[in-house]
Amino acid sequence: MSVAKNAVLSDVLSQYPELIPIVNRFGIYLGVGDKSIEKICSERNISEDFLLTVLNVYLDEDYVPDDTLPRLDAGMVADYFHRTIENYIRELVPNIEKHFNALIAMSGSDNKELSLLRQVFMRFKDELESHLKNSLDSEFAYPHELLHDLKNILIKHVSGEFNQNLCYAVVFSITSLEKDLAIHNRLRKKVLLPKLKEMDLSDIKQLNCFISDDKQLHPAANGALLSRREKEILILIAQGRLNKEIAELLHISLNTVLTHRKNIISKTGIKTVSGLTFYCIQHGLIASVN
Repeated sequence: MSVAKNAVLSDVLSQYPELIPIVNRFGIYLGVGDKSIEKICSERNISEDFLLTVLNVYLDEDYVPDDTLPRLDAGMVADYFHRTIENYIRELVPNIEKHFNALIAMSGSDNKELSLLRQVFMRFKDELESHLKNSLDSEFAYPHELLHDLKNILIKHVSGEFNQNLCYAVVFSITSLEKDLAIHNRLRKKVLLPKLKEMDLSDIKQLNCFISDDKQLHPAANGALLSRREKEILILIAQGRLNKEIAELLHISLNTVLTHRKNIISKTGIKTVSGLTFYCIQHGLIASVN
């Protein structure tokens, strides 16, 4: 099944609820009404091509985004992958750990097997965090084999007294993350790696820095704090130009564009394109967006 831009998103999510956390990573949450994917993307300034690519790769292992791949911005793709792994580390993995801790606590200290399995899980957690630190330049797929083993051991080999309901909660949460990671690896192979091949090592290093900067940002008081070049780039961003387009129009490198974008974000305290567009209008850099 292939998702099209005219599909009603609520219908798609109803049929494939596993896509709900995926659209959450784009800032789309439940309560979308009867709007089409095209309409939602237009209202929220989300790349329609990229959202459809992600959804279709998740739903169809044979889907290849050959036609849309050239139109995707490398920075946008890399940022999505970074946010996804952060979601794993901050939400999905802690959820499994919480269930594991409850299972051990409710099963008593006599069950040494569960404690050993928790150690296996913590090893997986460390490996995943290592991948987060090397989100773009890692040559290997994100680890999910340990999750597969962990689940099978819980199902087949754990003995002694333990809480069945909590064990099911651990197995269910592991299965969800295992499936998400496996499909995420497919998305990485079909989308992220091809985009990175278009860039040189300095561009990739700059991208890594650009998407992982978690410093507290402070909004600028007015547009005068931006340099002339930064204003030029900000206006092009508001017009919907991709990083490579901006580089070509201004005859500068992609690495330079990414550096200016990072400076713009640092000075304005605004990360989203829609927010930067509002900033442009508010400070008289553009009258409106066509």
